[in-house]
Amino acid sequence: MLYSLVIFDLDGTLVDSFPWFARTVNLVADRYRFRRVQDEDVERLRHASTREILDFLQVPRWKLPLIARHMRKLKTADAATIPLFPGVDTMLAALAANGVALALVSSDTEANARQKLGPLAALFADFDCSASVFGKAQKFRRVLKRARRDSEQAISIGDETRDIEAARAAGIACGAVTWGYAARQALIDRKPDLVFEQMEQIAEAVLLASPRSPGQPFPSAVITRGGG
Repeated sequence: MLYSLVIFDLDGTLVDSFPWFARTVNLVADRYRFRRVQDEDVERLRHASTREILDFLQVPRWKLPLIARHMRKLKTADAATIPLFPGVDTMLAALAANGVALALVSSDTEANARQKLGPLAALFADFDCSASVFGKAQKFRRVLKRARRDSEQAISIGDETRDIEAARAAGIACGAVTWGYAARQALIDRKPDLVFEQMEQIAEAVLLASPRSPGQPFPSAVITRGGG
């Protein structure tokens, strides 16, 4: 296999939470006095980095922990209405059945993550949750240490530009999914190791039997190189 440890993000990667976020963000904006998101802003923000988004919304950095805690409480109340993406169960089961260790690093709480995953939570060997906006790299390192894996054995998979940045900072490979919060081109511009257009491509890539030579494309035409 290509990697023996996969560290997943939750929201926008395994869980279809963007519609919930879109309904909720302006309520939070009013409470914490940052800029509201208008319909015409959404696509622009999907192409922006996390820092650019925070600057656009005029969110002071000192407010981030307060906003994050409030968002987690709102998610707890609405967790039953936020679904998994189709195919998550099959993909996770395929990885686990083939001996791949699964971990979850999320900005959400572990309790919320377990509730959203339901029985699939039992497939995960490690949870490291409640990450700060820019705190995932440290959590990736901790997961690696607990799993007793070298950095080249692991890949993180997420849907935001900050997921790519955190993986680079932690020295591990990164995969980006195109069905989440960030726009496809915004992810590709940051050159992740893999770009996934469909859920089933994740297991296909991780379980690839033959290692690739540097620069060699994947045999599947639907999996694209991050630099392409």
